[in-house]
Amino acid sequence: MTLEQVSANRSFGGTQGVYTHVSAVTGTPMTFSVFVPDHAPGDRLPVLWYLSGLTCTHANVTEKGEFRRACAEAGIIFVAPDTSPRGDDVPDDDGYDFGKGAGFYVNATQAPWATHFHMRDYIEQELPEVVAANFPVDMARQGITGHSMGGHGALTIALRNPGRFRSTSAFAPIVSPLNCPWGEKALTGYLGEDQTAWAEYDACALIAGGARLPDLLVDQGEGDNFLEGQLKTHLLVEACAAAGQPVTIRMQPGYDHSYYFISTFMAEHVAWHAERLKA
Repeated sequence: MTLEQVSANRSFGGTQGVYTHVSAVTGTPMTFSVFVPDHAPGDRLPVLWYLSGLTCTHANVTEKGEFRRACAEAGIIFVAPDTSPRGDDVPDDDGYDFGKGAGFYVNATQAPWATHFHMRDYIEQELPEVVAANFPVDMARQGITGHSMGGHGALTIALRNPGRFRSTSAFAPIVSPLNCPWGEKALTGYLGEDQTAWAEYDACALIAGGARLPDLLVDQGEGDNFLEGQLKTHLLVEACAAAGQPVTIRMQPGYDHSYYFISTFMAEHVAWHAERLKA
């Protein structure tokens, strides 16, 4: 698979790169960023995957996430993919919460989305293969995190793949797409009306169905204007309590849904992952 380097910049004793490749699962070019800390020749480093939210690309966290110092100090590779396929031939929607920029990390089954919107397979299968083939990652030491729609992606991917990720965290995740307008719109459009097909993309439903993680860290801003109507953190609190799923959910007074919030707590998340990704 041919990987094209778009840019490379030195930062905090490492290299921040942006790359493109042609994806077999989406049928489109895909762009992602990778920060690689300096390391000894032959060393393999743990990897932290970051999944972005609605309207975002790889660039949002790469430019505003403030993760590089923490990742350099901990010796962690940080990978940030796009949120959906792109291109003139890719279908789109007039709303910000569906179509391009809103792939919801699902494999779409409904026309016209089913042709390209295979973000689940891209994140779970193809991108890890690309990264493992081109960067010095230790795939036995993986963590995953994300924001909002990407928090939903991080939680559901980790829950569906037991043992793959040593650590899972999220910033303001959509915890139950089955029970919020964003999720209802996206899952109906991508998967159809049958809600039994939606459960594998709902963290609360997966936990209720028996999926487990070693532990889980979630930060949520109390000043987030999406908290009550879309994110519904209390549903995750209830699901974890009912199932005995270990979780730390930190409600942060005054913080909103923006990268001001994410960047404030990013270093703490990186440190939390680093502790669990030790050799």
